[in-house]
Amino acid sequence: MITHLPLCSIPNPKKVLVIGGGGGGVLPEVARHASVEQIDMCEIDKMVVDVSKQFFPNVAIRFEDPRVNLVIGDGVAFLKNAAEGSYDAVIVDSSDPIGPAKELFEKPFFQSVARALRPGGVVCTQAESLWLHMDIIEDIVSNCRDIFKGPHVDFKNPVNPIDDSSSKSNGPLKFYNAEIHSAAFCLPSFAKKLIE
Repeated sequence: MITHLPLCSIPNPKKVLVIGGGGGGVLPEVARHASVEQIDMCEIDKMVVDVSKQFFPNVAIRFEDPRVNLVIGDGVAFLKNAAEGSYDAVIVDSSDPIGPAKELFEKPFFQSVARALRPGGVVCTQAESLWLHMDIIEDIVSNCRDIFKGPHVDFKNPVNPIDDSSSKSNGPLKFYNAEIHSAAFCLPSFAKKLIE
């Protein structure tokens, strides 16, 4: 969901940045999208990548994909140095907002994301649980409303569908489809009231 929701919401994504995600689970899902030509991944902890390759080889299956450029380093610093308008999508597959991941939930980070995205580009971030962390989610939504002023993206209606025929190399999709995509934007009443 952290991959297909953003990548199916924009036409023809070519260049994708993944921040975090060192376990490798996001890479095969990004690789399903035939239009993607480059996948930059910035993971702060090399051990996460190494352990995943060793103990979870069925998950860490795309690190050797020629489209993948793995950088071991701080995602905040990486984004600050990224060229303006260089990505179609930024996917933030981070740990919880404590320790090194704390900055990935703050306004300056989202300002860097906005600068690195092309017009009409999208960001998708791990944002905790509606049931437990509405304060964090409210802050993220508020920051994003302040920062992202580009062309409107209709997230509820995917414009770049993906189906089993376009993702044979990674096996069939078991969960995601266009109906699930649209349904992902339905909110429980308490969250809808706070966010909208």
